[in-house]
Amino acid sequence: MTEKFLDKAYGLDTSEDASQFYNDWASTYDAEIAENGYATPGRCAKALFAKLPEPDTPVLDFGCGTGLSGLALKLAGFKVIDGIDPSPEMLAQATAKGVYRSLSSLDVTAKTPIPKGAYKAIAAIGVIGPGAAPLSTFDILMKALDRGGYLVFSYNDHALADPIYEGALNGWLDCGAARLLSKDYGPHLPGQGLNSNVYVLQKT
Repeated sequence: MTEKFLDKAYGLDTSEDASQFYNDWASTYDAEIAENGYATPGRCAKALFAKLPEPDTPVLDFGCGTGLSGLALKLAGFKVIDGIDPSPEMLAQATAKGVYRSLSSLDVTAKTPIPKGAYKAIAAIGVIGPGAAPLSTFDILMKALDRGGYLVFSYNDHALADPIYEGALNGWLDCGAARLLSKDYGPHLPGQGLNSNVYVLQKT
């Protein structure tokens, strides 16, 4: 019987725990996620392309995992997609999908893992939240954008239950450093009864 990982994903405490967990999950991740109707990648990709309908603009798929988010970005219309992820086993699965221009390993200890202004658009799909990337990731991604740059990201119900997550977003909006282009609440993992908010921001 194949081991199931999804129910354990939201209880990880450290980046080291998460790294080992996702390495172990990599070979069965796509199948288990598909069983639960993973909808957030498609929703994020379509939301970003609706605000940035530029097929040739490079997009950074931050926390790309096995590449399901890259596939969604390609299907939405983007042609130039780079991926970055801390899990070598997940990156191996992403490589096999053949949708990325480049794939690289993410150093989770780096304060600035993305050169500022390197991308006009960054996607963090299912990345920030309990058991995944820490909230500090949000500021890292926003600071990596130049003015006019776009960030699409999602918060699932677990993140939305803790006000610190939307608080980080509102910190950027309230001071005028970013504007909210779209926000949509909808299915995340229907098989688990989970929904998510999908946001598109533009840095100002």
